[in-house]
Amino acid sequence: MDVATHSWEYGWQWRAACRGEDSGLFFPPGELENKDQRLARERKAKGICAICPVRIECLEYAVRIREPHGIWGGLTELERRLLIRERDRHTLRSVG
Repeated sequence: MDVATHSWEYGWQWRAACRGEDSGLFFPPGELENKDQRLARERKAKGICAICPVRIECLEYAVRIREPHGIWGGLTELERRLLIRERDRHTLRSVG
């Protein structure tokens, strides 16, 4: 098994709609992008995520490992942080 194959922890990643797409759609470029460029890039990436058969698995993975970069499961970094915060609040209310 080669390193690339071994590094993929879960089989769902092989079925991802983004597989083979330009990773630049899902991660901010090295240089600054203006708001319109960012929104256009994110819209394209989210469009791919919207038709992905493993979107939920992807999102759960990114949330679980607290992935700080890129679009995963159709959510940006900020959207995932908000989701995690809301889940944590809900968990605290359920426990308390």
